[in-house]
Amino acid sequence: QSWTRGMSYCLHSENHLDTGPIYVRENGKLHMVNQGAGGVQNVTPKTRPFRLFSRGFSVELCMNREDDRARRQRTDHFIFTYTKEGNLRYSAKSLFSLVLGYISDNVDHIDSLIGFPEQIAEKLFSAAEARQKFTEPVTGLRALQKFTEAYGNLVLCSLCLRNRYLVISEKLEEIKSFRELTCLDLSCCKLGDEHELLEHLTKEALSSVKRLLLKDNSLSDAGLRRMTAPVRVLKKGLENLLVLDLSCNPKITDVGIGYLLSFKKLNCLDISGTGLKDVNAVIKRIQMQIGLVHSKVPLKEFDHSNCKTEGWAEQTILQWEQAVMEAIKPQDDLRSRTAALRFYGKTHRIEEVVKCKLVEAETKTSGNLQFYKEKVQNCHLPLKKEVAGSHELRNNKKRALAEQEKERTSKQKHLCLTVEDWDLLNTY
Repeated sequence: QSWTRGMSYCLHSENHLDTGPIYVRENGKLHMVNQGAGGVQNVTPKTRPFRLFSRGFSVELCMNREDDRARRQRTDHFIFTYTKEGNLRYSAKSLFSLVLGYISDNVDHIDSLIGFPEQIAEKLFSAAEARQKFTEPVTGLRALQKFTEAYGNLVLCSLCLRNRYLVISEKLEEIKSFRELTCLDLSCCKLGDEHELLEHLTKEALSSVKRLLLKDNSLSDAGLRRMTAPVRVLKKGLENLLVLDLSCNPKITDVGIGYLLSFKKLNCLDISGTGLKDVNAVIKRIQMQIGLVHSKVPLKEFDHSNCKTEGWAEQTILQWEQAVMEAIKPQDDLRSRTAALRFYGKTHRIEEVVKCKLVEAETKTSGNLQFYKEKVQNCHLPLKKEVAGSHELRNNKKRALAEQEKERTSKQKHLCLTVEDWDLLNTY
C-alpha cells in the first residue's frame, strides 16, 4: 500500500502530463490507481482505442518539389475569377482546353498534321504561339514545319520583312519553311545577289508568289540572271509573278532588264533608281515584249501600304522581331553613349541617314520608271492623258505582237541554250 501511495504521489506531482489511467497488478488482481484520491480501485479496465499519434499531431500533404513543372501545369486546370462580392471563385477547364494545352506543349513531337481539321489546327497553333513554342531554337523550327507542310498559305499568305534584315538572318530557316506565299516584301534589306533567301525564291515552294518587292537590296544583273534562270529555261519558279519592284538597285543595267522579259504575266513593274543607260530604249522594249506601258503617275501598287503580314503566324513574326530587338539592346546603350559624346564635342558628329531614304531621293530626281498593263484597271491610278491616246496604244500593241513572234522564233534557241544558263541550272 505504501508503494502505491508513493507512486500516486509522484503521479499527482506531475499531473500536468496526460499519461492516462495506470493499472497495477497485486496478488494476482489488476487494480487501477486513482490519481485524485491517491488510492487504488479494483475495477476492470475498459478497452481504450489504440492511438498511434498524440492529439496535437497533424499531417500536411506536399507534392514532390522536384516536379515543379507538373505542379504548374496542374494549377492551369482551373480558371480563377472574382464574384461581385469580391470572393474568389474557381472553375475547372474543359477537357478540350486541357488536351489542347498538353498537345501545344509537346507540339514538336507531332508526326504530321496532314488531314487534321483546319479549325482545330488553328486553335492548336494559337495555343502553341501563346506559349512561344515557335521562338525556341531547334524545336520551334520543327513545330512550325508541321503546320506549314499541312496548311500552306493558311499559316502565312503574305509576309512583310521590310527593313528587317536581322530577323531574316536570325530566322532564315523558319522563313524558308513558309509555303504558298502570295506576297513577299524584302525591301531595304541589303540582301545582295548571293543571299540564300534569294536562291530560295526560285524553288517550287514559292512558285505561288504573285507580288515580290525587292527594293534597295543591292541587286545587280547577275542576281537577276540567277533569279530568272528557271523561268527562262524550265518555265518554273516565279512564273506567276504579277507585281515586281526592283527600284533603288543602281547596279541593275540594261542587260539585267532583258532577263525580266521572261515574266510574261507581269502587270506592274518598278525599275526606278536603277543604272539604266538608254532609258528610252528600255521603255520601248518593255512595251513591245511584255505589253507594259510607262506610267507618268506613281502607282499605288508600289507605295507599300497594302503589304503586310497575314496568316496564323502573324504574331509569331512579331515575337521574332521582339526577340531580335531585345538582343540588340546593348547596342542602343552604345548609341546613347556616342550621342552624349557628340553633345559634349568629344567626337565628330556623323550624320546617320538610312541608305534607303537616300536612294529614294535619287529616284525622285532621276525620274519615275514604273510600268503597268493597260488592261488591268486596279493596278494603277486613273490617268486621263493616256486614256485619250488609247487607240494609238492598241495599234502599237498589234505591231509589238508581230515583232515579238519574230524575235521568239529567231532568238529563243540562243536564249535558252546559253552556257551560263546551263551552269546556273546545274546549281539548283
